[in-house]
Amino acid sequence: MKVKLSAVIITYNEAENIERCISSLKDVADEIIVVDSFSSDKTVEIAKSNGAIVFQNKFKGYSNQKKFGIYKCSSNYILSLDADECLSKNLQESIKDVKKNYHSDAYEMNRKNNYLGQWINHCGWYPDKKIRLFDKNKASWNDNYVHEKVVLNEGATTGFLKGDILHYSIKNKAHHYRTIDHYSTLYAQMMYEKGKQGFIYIGVIKAIVKFLKLYFYKLGILDGINGWRICKASAYSIYLRNKKCKDLYNEKV
Repeated sequence: MKVKLSAVIITYNEAENIERCISSLKDVADEIIVVDSFSSDKTVEIAKSNGAIVFQNKFKGYSNQKKFGIYKCSSNYILSLDADECLSKNLQESIKDVKKNYHSDAYEMNRKNNYLGQWINHCGWYPDKKIRLFDKNKASWNDNYVHEKVVLNEGATTGFLKGDILHYSIKNKAHHYRTIDHYSTLYAQMMYEKGKQGFIYIGVIKAIVKFLKLYFYKLGILDGINGWRICKASAYSIYLRNKKCKDLYNEKV
């Protein structure tokens, strides 16, 4: 079955990334929808000049923005990217092929992450499998504040596409720790709302286990100094989300 494809990108102050993202979609998607959270830079201007249809929507969470974008799409078949991502040439070709013979309800693909200019092959960062192409009648984004993912309806089928989503994730160490601080706050809120207290000692133990798992079992050691940095920062994020959850709990007691 041949299908038309709608691409959805959510943005906030992504002027340095959005053109690269859209350019990788131009030969793949039949329409490109950008949902912008009222950027103060030139994100909207750049997106429009590159052929995207732009809607502005107040940010109420990543999943909410992505669902809003899906609502604005004219096709049932959705390809979702973040603004700091783009499609590799191989993945572009895989998507073109599957558009001619769309036979699964959703498609999974690998994501490759760039850290301080280095493509990371270990640390649990690759292959970083994601469902990003799906029939909106058979799947949708869940409601997580952070680390949102596509959830399939019961009985839905999945396929796999060759090629990578290229994720230009971390520009410098300061950017990495700002990201950890931001996401740990969202994750702590999610933990608290699920009734968790965020015990500090559990956070410390989980952080140590996380580091050992990523650095040795997931072979982060093979990614050199950046592998060490990633594994250390990942462990710290585990501790920080537990501490922030504990702080939230103490505020309410």
